[in-house]
Amino acid sequence: CNLDYCYINRSDAVHLQTFDAYVVGKQDAPGVVVLQEWWGVNNQVKNHATHISQIGHGYRALVPDLYRGKVALDAAEARHLMEGLDWQGAIKDIQASVKWLKENGSPKVGVTGYCMGGALAIASGVLVPEVDAVVAFYGTPSSKLVDPSRALAPIQAHFGELDTYVGFADVTAAKSLEEKLKSCGVPHEVHIYPGCSHAFMNTSPEALKNQGAIDLFIVVISGCVGW
Repeated sequence: CNLDYCYINRSDAVHLQTFDAYVVGKQDAPGVVVLQEWWGVNNQVKNHATHISQIGHGYRALVPDLYRGKVALDAAEARHLMEGLDWQGAIKDIQASVKWLKENGSPKVGVTGYCMGGALAIASGVLVPEVDAVVAFYGTPSSKLVDPSRALAPIQAHFGELDTYVGFADVTAAKSLEEKLKSCGVPHEVHIYPGCSHAFMNTSPEALKNQGAIDLFIVVISGCVGW
């Protein structure tokens, strides 16, 4: 993956934090913050960012390293990393990433994410006023983190009909999200794809059989910052 390395500053009330990120695409293009799955910043999410940067007239995609360099090699480790994540801190990372893109030439910035990143993308549409649009894949935020009915940005969310992550990405979670978004007063769409399981957007060999909507990716992201 041919991504550039950059450092982003995140201001907290008490001190300044700096975290790593990867960026690809034209500097003056609309921006998209691309959020990792529970695995961390692996080649899969970097490939998503590279693909996004090449859609249409081009986008500038940025991947913040929410795990600070850690990448899981198996599901048990990934679960441990996700459970140990400071979710409020991750929202601050996203906000800093959006601001960085806008300060460096992107006129508008959307947020997209997958699994854990999908949940965080939706949360950013509520908690980060600088976000212009959200496209989330198979993930919903905990009610302890955010109430989607208070969304400020347009949200488009995508789920697989066969997803078994109950309460997080299954059909019940998708429909619950849709009901909450109906009262937020901003444009929203929730799509459920027949025959698709969790992680259907991945291009890894083990996920190809569940990849029912890869072409939709182009349509969704292309409209992400233009709603």
